[in-house]
Amino acid sequence: MWPVSVKKRCAFCFCACAFVFLIMTFQVIEQLGPFEQNTLRQQVTHVQVQYPVIVWWSPLTGELGRLGECGQNRCFFTVNKSYHSHPQTKAFLFYGTDFSIESLPLPRHEQHQWALFHEESPKNNYKLFHEPLITLFNHTATFSRRSHLPLTTQHLEALSALGTQTHLLPLSYKNQLRRTLAPVAYVQSDCVPPSDRDVYIQELMKHIQVDSYGQCLHNKDLPPHLRDSTAMDDHDFYQILAQYKFILAFENAVCDDYITEKLWRPLKLGVVPVYYGAPNVRMWLPDNRSAVMVNPNEPPKKLAQYLKRLDENDGEYLKYLEWKQKREISNVNLVTELKERPWGVQDLGQDSFIDAFECMVCNRVWENIHRREKKLPSKVWRAEESHLTCPPPPELFEFAVSASSSLRQIWRASYEQSRREARALGLMLRRNTNFTVTQFWREVFTD
Repeated sequence: MWPVSVKKRCAFCFCACAFVFLIMTFQVIEQLGPFEQNTLRQQVTHVQVQYPVIVWWSPLTGELGRLGECGQNRCFFTVNKSYHSHPQTKAFLFYGTDFSIESLPLPRHEQHQWALFHEESPKNNYKLFHEPLITLFNHTATFSRRSHLPLTTQHLEALSALGTQTHLLPLSYKNQLRRTLAPVAYVQSDCVPPSDRDVYIQELMKHIQVDSYGQCLHNKDLPPHLRDSTAMDDHDFYQILAQYKFILAFENAVCDDYITEKLWRPLKLGVVPVYYGAPNVRMWLPDNRSAVMVNPNEPPKKLAQYLKRLDENDGEYLKYLEWKQKREISNVNLVTELKERPWGVQDLGQDSFIDAFECMVCNRVWENIHRREKKLPSKVWRAEESHLTCPPPPELFEFAVSASSSLRQIWRASYEQSRREARALGLMLRRNTNFTVTQFWREVFTD
């Protein structure tokens, strides 16, 4: 065995070497730190100078910095608002629901283009649906078919999703299930919206049996694992709905082209949707006889009588599923839209509609850069009122004689208030100077 003194010397030498190694390591890190920071700073600066900067003023993507490729063009996308005054900043992107008077990129310089992305319901931000405000944007991507990048079919993956018969059940089996199930299903947890759908459906339920699984007019429970809103695309949820003959597909707002999964889901499952929403919905149906249209000017009792008649007559009912059984989509407009739209839904092989929106703006920015290089005037894009429009919430249903049975009056008041706010905000933005919230509200209530 080694003497104790030798062991002590070895231990001392080992500790000394380790200490020296740590000191050298810290010195290297200290030297590398500034180098790496400078390198990163140089890279970011290089991106800032070489490519147009496009700022998400609404932090929808959450990306601090990304060099996006759009065909032959590149743009630097960021949510960093400090780029507002950067000489390379060319455009600001806004998400409609988050558009707020409390934070706007003012003053708006001549080269600054504003782009609006808004696929949501009008009730999320009514101000944007008025001419004084929507026309301040240069580029639009909304649910309207008239916007620069229409998102009308945002909830429909592809034509194949409509044609699939994965969940289509034989009518004979559905007739057997009628012993325990209602002919009509309703699933909704966003109650009392501007369309006032629950008032209509509550009256409808007096005349025909409806199984209501959501929080609105609830009378039937889903299995525990399907009660969360995130389970709306679950296979088990689809299996439950596919057992019904009809599904109430009532939108939360009544606007042209505002069509959500409420319509597409039953069509994909092989269930007949009973639809109330976009007045021009026939432009988008797979077949002229693929859904039962709700006439808001007729009493729900009349609709109930028609649904009962279809429920009792297999031949008449099957006429609404003939397109599904034959996999024939006769609507040329729908087919063309799905084939030509530059984005996909749940398709890794295609850009998302957010990617397509970013690239639309990026490519238009570059188009003007190239025009200036050729000594040509810049091209000007302007949003039109039709790019995002929706009429006021309708008056009370005729059968809803009591104002207490409806919240439509509240939504109509909100709509009228938004009109005043849009007028005031339009005036203040055209002055192109920063303003306070107090100044804004003073302008709102100025006659």
